Amino acid sequence: MHALILIDIQNDFLPNGPLAVPEGDQVIAVANQEMQRADYVVATQDWHPANHGSFASQQQDVEIGDQFQLDGLTQVAWPDHCIQGTRGAELAADLNLDRIDHIVQKGTCPNIDSYSGFYDNGQRQATGLDDHLRSVGVRHISVMGLATEYCVKFSVLDALRLEYPTRVLLDGCRGINLFPNDIDDAIAAMRSAGAEIIEPYDFSI
Repeated sequence: MHALILIDIQNDFLPNGPLAVPEGDQVIAVANQEMQRADYVVATQDWHPANHGSFASQQQDVEIGDQFQLDGLTQVAWPDHCIQGTRGAELAADLNLDRIDHIVQKGTCPNIDSYSGFYDNGQRQATGLDDHLRSVGVRHISVMGLATEYCVKFSVLDALRLEYPTRVLLDGCRGINLFPNDIDDAIAAMRSAGAEIIEPYDFSI
């Protein structure tokens, strides 16, 4: 069985959100189209407590975009986002929500972030996504969503380590590029690890 994994297509990552990914809303139409082709659809959801340690607001002398140490790991300081139970944490309303078979919530522990849909950033605790995919018979996955160089990349790298043949649908990905070349470096890392990178179609050709 083939599954489509939608990464964090949530209101807070869309235009006007506190952590808006440039052109993040453009992935929604791609997601709705791809869901019609998939045997099974999973959405991941950042689901942070209000006191999450990745928030710059929870740290002294740390500004948004700074790197600092959080529970022994290097962490980027983010604006408050995707707080449990808020509208910002909800999946985008324009997604075909009826087509989503399963939702995985991540980033629920206040002292560690969780970019990947499979594990937290320290690989200390699994989200249950791997167990769930195997329980329903998923053997191949396609990944798309937000943001390319963070939650998409780390989800893909974990999927490959777990031995899922994995495709990345770049038409359905958008990134932040907080640091120069972040998006290009992420794509290269995923390709090097064994992901099949499906390039956007160039309609100008």
